[in-house]
Order: sequence, then structure tokens, then C-alpha cells
Amino acid sequence: MKISFVVAVYHNEGALTETHKKIHTVFTENLTQHDYEIVFIDDGSQDGSLQEALDLREQDERVKVITFTRNFGQMAAMLAGFEQASGDAIINISADLQDPVELIPQMIEKWEDGAETVICYRTDRSDSFFSKLFSKLAYGILRISLPQIPPGGFDFVLMDRKVMNAFNEIDVRHRFFQGDLLWTGFRTSFIPYTRLRRTIGKSQYNFGKKLKNFMDAIIDASYLPIRLISLIGLITSALGLIYSGSIVYSWAINDTPFQGWAPIMIAILVVGGMIMVMLGIIGEYIWRINEEVRKRPNYLIRNKYL
Repeated sequence: MKISFVVAVYHNEGALTETHKKIHTVFTENLTQHDYEIVFIDDGSQDGSLQEALDLREQDERVKVITFTRNFGQMAAMLAGFEQASGDAIINISADLQDPVELIPQMIEKWEDGAETVICYRTDRSDSFFSKLFSKLAYGILRISLPQIPPGGFDFVLMDRKVMNAFNEIDVRHRFFQGDLLWTGFRTSFIPYTRLRRTIGKSQYNFGKKLKNFMDAIIDASYLPIRLISLIGLITSALGLIYSGSIVYSWAINDTPFQGWAPIMIAILVVGGMIMVMLGIIGEYIWRINEEVRKRPNYLIRNKYL
């Protein structure tokens, strides 16, 4: 059996050699009955990541390299790797050594025992307090409508070839990897792990990218925003109807004092703010519809070294 590794690369100079070394060691020591390939996708890096990947290709013919014309994002890099991967099973793994390579034999064992998807999900992470807090809040909100997603989320995944083919058939922009993978419905096995601290380089996954990924997840794979708008609208209408009744009652008993300026202003500000938020959410949906209609590709490839 051949195992393909898909590695999205963006400013990971220094980490790729160690990633390749660890994967090679696992297969020479524990998985000698299997072959492997590693597909590095350079997502417009401005450091020496591309050259490092090409140097690894010179040393190992099982290494493939794809380069983009510019930075298109991690999801685009993953999609390009999935399209190129030729293995019987495909493992998506990070380039920053935060996913424990030692779990690979266990993942393959579960796959050989009948699991079509093996998900390694994060029970904890060696990150800053604010990163942990954002992750906990984001997945807490997301799991309201997608309870099958593990609390800590996942990226370190093994997919059987038929799972990979089904995943690649989904042709939409602004993909949410976790939601799309679980949507396919194939037999899934889970492995918990603690995400390691990054030891080489600096993470490029800043707050803006985290927020975009969260927006893609909550809008692309969840009905929560639209349902929340409807719920807020119903609650606001109900409160408005109740307050209208109290106004009519006050008018009937000639008790309509001028002191009503404060509650009126509060009502205008609160309702106006909610309307603006709702319009923003609807605008996100409209923008995504526009992106789908334009049918621009998720990425553009500059070169392939296969």
C-alpha cells in the first residue's frame, strides 16, 4: 500500500527537512511493508521553503513539489495536494511539526482494520492562553450546529482513496475542511492527541486568518447565522409587541409622560445595531454567492515538480 502525505507549506523554512526525516524514519522502522510519497505545496512562501522542498526532492524521488503563483491560503494548498496525491490512503499533516508523526502507525492500523477516515483530534494544545481561548470559543459555537466535530477540531487526518475522491468532487469556494470531510459520512475512527508547540520558525496563522477560517466554517457548513437572525427577529418582534401593548394601555388611561426619551433611544440604538449586524451576515452570504457564480479557481499553479 502507498501512503501519500499532503503538506501545505507557507514560510516553513527549516521545518521541512525535519518533517521529511521523521516520516522517512517511521516508514523505515515501523511501516516497512508500505511505500510513501510526500507532496509539498508551496503557498507563495517568501523565505527559503521552496528551495528546501526542492532540495529534498533531489535527495528523495518520493517527494513531489507544487508551487502557487501567490499565497492562496492553507485550504487551497491542501486541495492542490489532495488532487495530486496518488496513494491508497492520504494523510494531511502540518509542516510545522506540531502534529505528532508517531501517531502515523496507529492511524494506518485503524485504516487497515476498516476505518475509512481516521481523525486525530486535539484535546489540548501547547499554545498561548489567547489561542486556546479563541479555539475553545470558536469550536463551542460551531458545535451548536455541527456537534459531530470534536471539541478541539482537527487537521491531522488519514483518508481512504474513496473518501479522497468523494472529497475532491465537492466544487465550492471557501471550503471548510472539517465540515466537508464529516459530511461525506464514511466510517470514521478518532484518535485524541495534544498538539505540540512549534519549535522551528514562527506561525503565520494569525488572528485574521483564524477569524476568516471561523467565518468560512460558520457560514459554509452551518445554518447557525441564519437561524440566529430569525431567532433575534422573533424575540425583538415579541418584545416590541409587548411594549406596544404597554404604550396603548398608558394612552388609554391618559398616562403617557414625556420621560420616555431614554427607553426610546435605547430601543433605537439596540435595534439599529442588530439590524446592522444582520445585514453584515447577509452580506457575507451574498458575497459567497457572488464568488460561486464567478467560478474562479481556488488556486493557480506556477510549477509542478513530480
